[in-house]
Amino acid sequence: MLWIDALLAYLHYLVIFMLFAFLSVQLVLIRRPIDADNLRTLGRIDMLYGGTALAVLATGFLRAIYGAKGPDFYFNAWPIYAKIALFLAVGIISIKPTLTFIAWRRAMQHDSAWRVPTEEQAKMRRLISIEVHLAAVIPVLAVIMSRGLG
Repeated sequence: MLWIDALLAYLHYLVIFMLFAFLSVQLVLIRRPIDADNLRTLGRIDMLYGGTALAVLATGFLRAIYGAKGPDFYFNAWPIYAKIALFLAVGIISIKPTLTFIAWRRAMQHDSAWRVPTEEQAKMRRLISIEVHLAAVIPVLAVIMSRGLG
């Protein structure tokens, strides 16, 4: 049981670090001028970010259910619901940048002279920044939860 707990914890932490890495890369890329190459990279990173988010969710639930503390420890405390709510909020916010990146790519494919409007880029930068800040609160809730303070 402890080996399973350790493995699930490791996998969960690994995908969390990956999620923050991909989110950070998006934040850096969205600050640069967006040409076709940068846009392709943004699209790839966004796909990896989405897949990693699903992995975070899956490993988190597996850990809660099969981990050493058991589901009662987690699901009878408010911090897990706050974590899930924040995670969902980040996911919902991330929909707009994803759809925007797709629209930008299509526009650029149809017209090679097309450029990303400055105000749209600034809006995507703000949304991704909000995602980073909200996601950064989740580990605080994890610490509260893991100490049984909820």
